[in-house]
Amino acid sequence: MDIFHAIVLAIVQGITEFLPISSSAHLILVPKLLGWADQGLAFDVAVHVGTLLAVVVFLKKEIQQIAPAWLLGWRGFNWGVHGKLGWLVIFATIPVGLIGLLLGDFVEANLRAAWVIAASTLVFGILLAWADRKGAQNSAPIESLTWRQTLLVGMAQVFALIPGTSRSGVTMTALLALGFSRVAAARFSFLMAVPVIALSGFLKGTELATSEQTVEWGVLFLGAALSAIVAFACMHWFMRFVERVGMMPFVIYRILLSIVIVWLLV
Repeated sequence: MDIFHAIVLAIVQGITEFLPISSSAHLILVPKLLGWADQGLAFDVAVHVGTLLAVVVFLKKEIQQIAPAWLLGWRGFNWGVHGKLGWLVIFATIPVGLIGLLLGDFVEANLRAAWVIAASTLVFGILLAWADRKGAQNSAPIESLTWRQTLLVGMAQVFALIPGTSRSGVTMTALLALGFSRVAAARFSFLMAVPVIALSGFLKGTELATSEQTVEWGVLFLGAALSAIVAFACMHWFMRFVERVGMMPFVIYRILLSIVIVWLLV
């Protein structure tokens, strides 16, 4: 794989993974628009590892509270606030994990078309705009999240299997619609990303281990490192930006992107 291509795609992955604009759509579209060959499974695994590392470091404080509380809670079956958050993250991951295992191959074979990306980018962008109008007045902290609300957010996350939807976008949309503040929605969405990215990376890594694809280790380390650095910086910026400005700039970007996709590729 060309080093320049790796740098560009790693930056794209780092920027788009946690913004509500769909990383999968951009990783499909950028090579198509530039006439590049597919980056390959090994590179996808590498940039997933990079973004996973970034979100774990970014949420270090929350993870240091949640993980011990969840583990120690087994002793008396009393998990407390932080242990409950751990269970909620696990619970929210179950729907996308099950549907991904059942329909992942179908999605890869049938839903990576430009028109699908254009449609999902537009539709879920409009839904984000609607939810963000509510989110401007929301104040509920993430600690008040209920099991029913978590199930709804987890079911919403299933739509992220469709390229163009955006995992972070659709989960933030659901959380905003349920009454949570923009910052709370973003932080819980980031927490939900940890098991989802880990599961996705594990599945892709297993597939890679059984394939005969040539591995260019230098390119992979570069992609992982660069995507991690960019994703970490992007999360810091996003949290400050969304609190002050909200989601509308991303909604506008999604609408413009869907128009460009239709114009150029459909």
